[in-house]
Amino acid sequence: MTRDHRIPACTDAPAAQQAPADTYVGAEAPASRSAPASPARRAAFASVAGIVAAPFVIGAEARAQATWPNKPVRYINPFPAGGATDTLSRIYCAKMSELTGQQWVVENVGGGGGDIGVAAYARSAPDGYTLGLGGVASHGISPTLKAGKLPFDAAKDFTFVSTLWQLPNFLVGNLNLPANTVPELIALLKANPGKFNYASAGLGTTLHISGEMFKLMAGVEMTHVPYRGGAPAMTDVIGGQVQMIFDNIPGALPQYKAGKVKPFAVTSAARSPVVPEIPSISEFLPGYDLVSWTTVTGPAGLPAAVVERLSMFTQQALESASVKKDFFDRGATAIFRTPRDTVAYRESEEKRLGDIIRRAKISLD
Repeated sequence: MTRDHRIPACTDAPAAQQAPADTYVGAEAPASRSAPASPARRAAFASVAGIVAAPFVIGAEARAQATWPNKPVRYINPFPAGGATDTLSRIYCAKMSELTGQQWVVENVGGGGGDIGVAAYARSAPDGYTLGLGGVASHGISPTLKAGKLPFDAAKDFTFVSTLWQLPNFLVGNLNLPANTVPELIALLKANPGKFNYASAGLGTTLHISGEMFKLMAGVEMTHVPYRGGAPAMTDVIGGQVQMIFDNIPGALPQYKAGKVKPFAVTSAARSPVVPEIPSISEFLPGYDLVSWTTVTGPAGLPAAVVERLSMFTQQALESASVKKDFFDRGATAIFRTPRDTVAYRESEEKRLGDIIRRAKISLD
């Protein structure tokens, strides 16, 4: 049977107003039963009614939080439909619908490099029924790259519940590039400073920063060519207009498997289980590490009981065999973290990536 969560005060609280005529509240009784109540008396009645109702209101709210969710949950993906974040978000939300017994509805709110959608859930009511996808772009890179221009505070305006997945980037090159390994590529670039170029899906993306971090740590010079998305960039790398590209694994994997590009390395600290035969850049440049990570995030002030249940369900989802496999098949690794660990991870990534952005003098101009 479904419990009735209506506030009892709606029926019980007026008892004070239904008391016999001789009952009163205040310092003195009114002069006569027909005399109008004084402002002080009305205020006293209101105060008592509020005191009587308050425990019922608080109790109802606590029960609602403890049984969250008891209605559909809106999940905002701040990127357009059809991309990797959309596909992976829908896998997560489908599992959450199954686990919670409530529908999780994915809403794509793109624009502004993700800023519009992120701002939308930052401004939502902190009740757990509007959540969204956070991640390295909005909460790791943008605080430095777009300092003073964001429509939100990347730390203060959100409740971080868990990381969801991470995706390493993949450095691949044109088949005619005269290098086959990362050491050979570094030697080639050092011998020809500024002669070669690399593509990315756009300014300020993890792909762009992957390239600039590579330049800094390897001590090489190459020209960045930003595109409006990974697909046209990859087309030009295959065609030879650009020599290499840092791309997300989901975008580069099909081209690598088809033999259309030359693989060099992944950008994560360790080899990716998706392509274990491919080395990581850190094997040649110790300390190199850059991945695309995401979080399930809500507005600031989510009740502790809601955060606890959301964290519990998210852990169950990310540790399920079906989600792990569906993520893996698309190049992603499911990563669960506690709310506390997620906050600490985001803070450390903002600091680390901000340092790279400043050292490389990366800007959106």
